[in-house]
Amino acid sequence: MIRPYLVLAALFGLSGVALGAFAAHGLKSRLSADYLAIFQTGVHYQLIHALALFGVALLALHLPSRLLTWAGGLFILGIALFSGSLYLLTLTGVGKLGIITPLGGTAFLAGWLCLALAGWRARR
Repeated sequence: MIRPYLVLAALFGLSGVALGAFAAHGLKSRLSADYLAIFQTGVHYQLIHALALFGVALLALHLPSRLLTWAGGLFILGIALFSGSLYLLTLTGVGKLGIITPLGGTAFLAGWLCLALAGWRARR
């Protein structure tokens, strides 16, 4: 799982920077200040978890663990559900998409918990 996680971490980082620039320059005049802030929250969490996924991939080189595999998968799911729902909500105006966002947040939390447990179980 190391290679896919490294590739996805890089792609999530790349697209996060691109989406942040798109919001700052292309959406600034098209979205309300509230929707622009929501979009930027999606970008922020995407970039944080792209770095977390990168860290999981690097850790898996030295501490292979199912918990690390789960952490990486949950970070990917969290980016898709949390950030993705915020992007869609702001671009479409469909408020019901906000129902999905907490599922992504829960995936993020579960990913961090798996990472903590992997660290706890690691041999010294």
